[in-house]
Amino acid sequence: MDEGNVAIKKIMKPKRKKTNPRKQARISNRLYLIASIYLPAALSCFFPCAARGQATGAQEQPLKTISLEDCYKLAKQQYPLIQQSDLIDKTRNYSVENAGRGYLPQVSFNGQGTYQSAVTAIPTDGLPKPFSNINFPVLPLEQYNVHGEVDQTIYDGGIIKQTKLSDIANADIQKQNLEVQLYELKNRINQIYFGILLAVEQIKQNEIMQKDIQSAIDKTNELVHNGMALSSSVSELEAELMLQQQNELQMQSSQKAYRDMLGVFINHKIDDATVLEIPASVMPSDSIARPELSFYDYEKKGYDVQEKLLNSGNRPKLTLFFQGGNALPGLDAFNITPAWYYITGVRLSWSLGGYYTLHNQKSMLEINKQTADIQKQTFLFDTHITMKQQSALISNLQALIDKDNNIIAKRTQVKEAAYTQLQNGSITIHDYISELDSEDAAKQTLLLHQVQLLQAMYNFQNTTGNQ
Repeated sequence: MDEGNVAIKKIMKPKRKKTNPRKQARISNRLYLIASIYLPAALSCFFPCAARGQATGAQEQPLKTISLEDCYKLAKQQYPLIQQSDLIDKTRNYSVENAGRGYLPQVSFNGQGTYQSAVTAIPTDGLPKPFSNINFPVLPLEQYNVHGEVDQTIYDGGIIKQTKLSDIANADIQKQNLEVQLYELKNRINQIYFGILLAVEQIKQNEIMQKDIQSAIDKTNELVHNGMALSSSVSELEAELMLQQQNELQMQSSQKAYRDMLGVFINHKIDDATVLEIPASVMPSDSIARPELSFYDYEKKGYDVQEKLLNSGNRPKLTLFFQGGNALPGLDAFNITPAWYYITGVRLSWSLGGYYTLHNQKSMLEINKQTADIQKQTFLFDTHITMKQQSALISNLQALIDKDNNIIAKRTQVKEAAYTQLQNGSITIHDYISELDSEDAAKQTLLLHQVQLLQAMYNFQNTTGNQ
């Protein structure tokens, strides 16, 4: 049995001992009192976001009806983590836009000033006339070059394209990981929603029991008036009625705690008048469609894009360039005065250093993909184990419900016979209350099993991801 069902059973369903129903009633009273006091604090520990209920600000107008699917959707919309989805989208858009700007012309400015120990000179000594009389200019030892350069990418090996794809793949991984975290909300909603349903049904059953006790009180009063019964018998029935009324108050307190918690999750007011629709029974499906599977697939896709990006980084690059500036000397080496100049052309570059580590980098990416496959297989294995356990629980609860119906039928017959015997004075009030408690315990057990069956079905549905 999963933790949600165990929690409901412990908090909402006190056990009854057949041998001493009055003692069990006192135990039930204490359990409901403990639940009503500590339930809100306990739920706040399990569901941290509920502690911020006042900050979130639920809608003032309470809902008239709500379904489990509505709770799923509203809880997902209101959960603070959902805001991260917009941030991931914005980050992806900025990254892709930045990568696309690699096609824009790249402008840079550079400057350099030097003092040289020697410069190029043309010797004329020993040359025949008239060459020996030529005075070639001597370059200065102090030189400088200040220029600007514009580069336009023609071919980058596919780096810009693969960078865009890598940014998109990373965003897909982050968003899918967010979906995995948000998916866990369904289990939380299930525990609260079915806890409310169980409380509602138990309150209805408690009201029926109070009517039965009140009917016995009225009949016993007639017997006392006719001198056929003791007034203490009426007092004993009235004490039992007050005990059930006290139990009803504690059930309502526990139900209110659950309703308040659900209201925090969906950011809508849920009061006692709000009707929670009983979910329809679902047929379990063995196929698995959990968001975790898509997460592992996105991871592998991201590694494929990284491998393509590695290949692109080791390809040659071709660019157009234009350089213009002022230098001493300029392009004319025989002009020893500062001069303006420009150069334009095509530049080819190819760095081969990346090939030294390319093989190892690809091997590491392959290991990462294998790791993702192993994680996916492990997740599927664990999920199948959980499905087997939940499927067995569903079958067991269905069998228990069949037995519960038979037990209730028998207990009802015994109670009706006891009521007749009470009227005839064949049994005591204590005996009648014992049979009344036994019938109530059987009906409470049926209610518990019915709600547990529904919850088990929807837990199985959440485990497989088939909605």
